[in-house]
Amino acid sequence: MKGLIGKIIEATKSKVDSSPVEHPKPSVKHKVSAMYTLLSEYYGSDQLVLKAGKLDALHLMRSPKTAEQVVALERLINEDPTITRDYEDNKLEPVLDTLEDNLAEMMAKRSVEEALEQKVSQRVQARQQEYLKEIRAQVLKEESGPDNAQTLKKYAELEVLEQKKLSRSAMELMRPTDLVDVVGQKQAIEALLSKLSSPFPQHIILYGPPGVGKTTAARLALQEAKRRKYTPFLEDAPFIEVDGTTLRWDPREVTNPLLGSVHDPIYQGAKRELADGAIPEPKLGLVTQAHGGVLFIDEIGELEGVLQNKLLKVLEDKRVMFESAYFDPDDPNTPKYIQKLFTQGAPADFILVGATTRDPSEINPAFRSRCTEIFFDPLTPGDISIIVSNAASRLEVKAQPDVTSMIADYTIEGRQATRLLADSYSVALYRSHETEQPDSQPVIEKEDLLEVIQAARLTPYAQTKGSQTKEVGKIFGLGVSGFLGSVLEIEAIAFPSNIAGKGLVRFNDTAGSMAKDSVFNAASVFRRLTGEELYDYDIHVNIVGGGRIDGPSAGVAILLAIYSSVRNLPIAQDLAVTGEISLQGKVKPVGGVQSKVYGARQAGLHKIFVPMENRAELATQITGVDVVAVESVEEIIKQIFPREQGRLKQLGSSAS
Repeated sequence: MKGLIGKIIEATKSKVDSSPVEHPKPSVKHKVSAMYTLLSEYYGSDQLVLKAGKLDALHLMRSPKTAEQVVALERLINEDPTITRDYEDNKLEPVLDTLEDNLAEMMAKRSVEEALEQKVSQRVQARQQEYLKEIRAQVLKEESGPDNAQTLKKYAELEVLEQKKLSRSAMELMRPTDLVDVVGQKQAIEALLSKLSSPFPQHIILYGPPGVGKTTAARLALQEAKRRKYTPFLEDAPFIEVDGTTLRWDPREVTNPLLGSVHDPIYQGAKRELADGAIPEPKLGLVTQAHGGVLFIDEIGELEGVLQNKLLKVLEDKRVMFESAYFDPDDPNTPKYIQKLFTQGAPADFILVGATTRDPSEINPAFRSRCTEIFFDPLTPGDISIIVSNAASRLEVKAQPDVTSMIADYTIEGRQATRLLADSYSVALYRSHETEQPDSQPVIEKEDLLEVIQAARLTPYAQTKGSQTKEVGKIFGLGVSGFLGSVLEIEAIAFPSNIAGKGLVRFNDTAGSMAKDSVFNAASVFRRLTGEELYDYDIHVNIVGGGRIDGPSAGVAILLAIYSSVRNLPIAQDLAVTGEISLQGKVKPVGGVQSKVYGARQAGLHKIFVPMENRAELATQITGVDVVAVESVEEIIKQIFPREQGRLKQLGSSAS
C-alpha cells in the first residue's frame, strides 16, 4: 500500500500549485494529496464529500494549511468528528505515517470483504438454483399429488372391488333394532335404561352368559338415552365398541389404541413436517373418540392389570395426559394442538359400559366400586323360540313349528339360534333349487335343521330332562358354572350289610372331597332322623356322568337319595333340591340360586326346593317352576314322602 501511495505522490508532484503560504517539504504535501486521492477512490468523490460534511471535516479539507488537511484526514480515516489538533508543520511526518497505516488497513479489509462478498454471491447463486429446482419439484408434486401410475392402478382395483357386494349379512339383518326386540331381559334392560338415561349417567358393568344381548342392549340403550332431553348425551354421541381381549399393554408405550400414544419423531415415524423439527406427535385413543358418548368394552375382565389401572385414572380425571422426552414447551415451531395435548391433555369424558361372562368376584374391585352392576339372565327355551320366530320374520321365511322348538333344545344363545335358523334356510334354498320349483320360497323343515345340526355335530344343551315318572334312590341336584345352572343326577343304592354295623359307603372320587363330606354328613343326619345306623347297609352314591361338585350344595340331595334307597321310597323325577345340610338337619344357603333355577327350568323340572335364606335372591314370580323355600330337611321329606310324615315325627321325637 505504501508503494501505491509513493506512485501517487510521484504522479501528483507536478500538479502541486504554488502558494504565497509557507509550505513544508513537498513530500508531506504529496503524501496528503495521495491520501485524499485514495479516499476518493475508496468512497467515491460524492460520498467522500458527504462523509466529510457529516464528520465536520469539509472546511478542513479545503483549508490551504497542510496541518488542517491532516486533521481532516484523521477525522475521515478514524471517523471521529471530535479530533482537534494543532500540529506544527515539522511534526506532520509521523502523523502521516500512522494515517498511512490506518488507511492501508482499511483498504486491505475492503479488499478482503469484496473477495468474500464475491464468493458469497457465487454460493448464493448456486443455492438459489438448487432452491428453485426444489420449488419446481414441489409445485409439480402438489399439482400431480402423491400418486403415480402404480398407486393409481391399485386405487382403480380397489374401486372395482367396492362395486362387488354380497347380500347383507344374515346376522346383521336379524339383529334387534329396538329394545323391545331384545328377548328375555326385561328386568336387565329397565335397569340399564334407568342408569344410562339419566341427567347423571353411571358407569355400568353387564354380567351374563354369551349371546344374551348385552352388546345389542347397550347400543340401543344409548340411542334411547339420546332421545330424552334430560340426558347429557347429544344427538351425535358416539358408541365406541372394542373387545377387551384384543387390547394389550405395551410397556414401551409405543402404541396404545385404548388410551392413546405418542409417536416420537426419530424412532416411530411422526409426520415429516414434525419429524424435521424433532416434534413428537400424539395419537388419540378410543377413550377420546368416545368423548361425550359411550365406550363399550366387551370382555372387560380380560384387560391387563396395568391397562385397567390406567383406564381407572382416565375415568377419574376425564382426561388423558401425554408425555414425551422430545416435547419442548418453548419450541415456537410446535403446533398449537400438540402444545395443548401435552400441557392440558385430551378430553375423555365418557360413560364406560363393560360386559363380561366372568363371575363378579373375578372383576377388578376398583372397577366394581365405580360401576353399577346389572345381570343378564340366561335365555330359556321359550325365549329362544321367540328369538327364532322374530328372526324368521325379518328374513321373511317360514319354518315348521318343530324347527323353533328343536333349535331351543340345542342352544341357549340367541346369536347361535339365529345362525342355526339362517343355516337351515340356506339348506332349504339348496333343496328347493334341486326340485322342479326353484323359484318358490321354501319352508324350513325339520330335516333341514337336522342336516345343519349333524354337520356341526351339535348335541342338545340339556342332556338331562325331567319326567313324570318316579324312581327309587334317584334325585336331581342343582349345580352352577359361571352364570349357567345345570342339573345333576344323583343316585344311591342300598343293601343290608352282611355284618351289622360293618356296611360300606362308597362314593365316586371324581365328584370331589366336598361332595364326599356331604355323604358323611348325610349319614349322621339319617341316623338322627330315623334312629338307624347307616352302616347297617352297604351304600353306593353316584353322580351320574362323573360331574365334579365344588361346593356343599348337593348335601340335601345326597341325603334324600340315600333315604329313598334305604326306605325304598320312589321320588318324582320332575323335582330338584339344592342346599347344604348341617348335622342338625338344617338346610343352609348356597350360591348361584338364580342360575340353578334357570338350569332346572331348562331341564323341564317343575318343582325346586331351595334354602329359606336364599328365597330373597329370587324374583317374586318365577314362571314355569314352583320354588319352595325350606328351613330343614324334615320339611322336604314330608312333602316328597307323605307316608313318612307320621313315622318321621315319631322317630324324630324318640331320637331327640
